[in-house]
Amino acid sequence: LHSIMAHFAKLGVGNIIEQVIVVSNDVATTEQAGIEFLQNLYKDRAVWKKTSYNTFGNKHYTVTTNSQGDEIKSESSDQSKALRGNYAGKGYFYDQERDAFIPPKPYPSWTLNETTFKWEAPTAYPDDGERYTWNETTFTWDLIE
Repeated sequence: LHSIMAHFAKLGVGNIIEQVIVVSNDVATTEQAGIEFLQNLYKDRAVWKKTSYNTFGNKHYTVTTNSQGDEIKSESSDQSKALRGNYAGKGYFYDQERDAFIPPKPYPSWTLNETTFKWEAPTAYPDDGERYTWNETTFTWDLIE
């Protein structure tokens, strides 16, 4: 489904994503063709940017389905398909300078990774298989009981 569809993010005030729309690749043969289709459909001059469903952390992933029907994502051999850092979501910010979609900042202490365009905690997430939640007061990961 996602391989034959193009996804477009509508930019609102302050370049905040208002919505993401799916358009057939038959219509969106180019990014500009998709933008014109959406502007005609909604009868406005809204700003749309193409986004890739398979781009996350500034890397492109290939999606396959296993025998149980689960989606398996693996890093694509062709990274030229990586588009604008991350798949856009409602509330994301489109950074024109970086030409990237950046998710909302989860906590004031977190910083933007300029390579992945993802927010990172000042302390790395524990790698022990347990589940944690971020504690902004202590800048630590608290174990979820």
